[in-house]
Amino acid sequence: MKRLIAIDGPSSSGKSTTARLVAKELSYIYIDTGAMYRAVTVAWLRACNQNNSIYPANDTSTLTIPNENFDENFVLNLLNSLNIELKQSDDGQQTFLNGENVSREIREPIVTKYVSPISAMQNVRDYLVSQQRELGQNGGVVMDGRDIGTVVFPNADLKIFLVASAEERAKRRTLELLAQGKKVTQEEVKQQLIARDNYDSTRAASPLKKADDAIEIDNSLLTIPEQVEKILNLAKM
Repeated sequence: MKRLIAIDGPSSSGKSTTARLVAKELSYIYIDTGAMYRAVTVAWLRACNQNNSIYPANDTSTLTIPNENFDENFVLNLLNSLNIELKQSDDGQQTFLNGENVSREIREPIVTKYVSPISAMQNVRDYLVSQQRELGQNGGVVMDGRDIGTVVFPNADLKIFLVASAEERAKRRTLELLAQGKKVTQEEVKQQLIARDNYDSTRAASPLKKADDAIEIDNSLLTIPEQVEKILNLAKM
């Protein structure tokens, strides 16, 4: 019988890379739930700008958002117009928003900045959790996120909680951003990660926390192949 594997952990702990490779080895479907929250954030930013862009028309570095745009009713009205799809390809999971491939756009720093407050909204979580449960209900899935083992699938067959030091996570994320041509420093990224950790772990709706029956893996000193092997061995037990 195909199993459901939940992989949770803080930002830049290696969840997506590890989950994707584990799914590939098991011939399972990989589902990055974080991409779904980022897609909602892209739609929200576009709605705030009213120009179908996540950035203001005249300035790509700053964004002034009226307080009313953080209102859950504003976001709820937006959700009713969204269609988010996750499609598998040779290049990995692709994220589509109303038929448009936004896989690159969802990784922009401005999306990273606002995804936490958007994903903390209860109506956003309710909207996406129902979709995530439908995607994983038949098993044969490796799903990563922050509340998969605690909220989305509390009865998952295997729960993994990936962690790493803030320093190591900042190093990884900085290298990713520099490779994309972004101008950032490791210290800036580290402070952003620490702030997001605090936000995600203290929010009222589905806070980031380890499930009681999850197996914690600290991958600060592990290579990707090593942590993948650890999870594969657990999955075969």
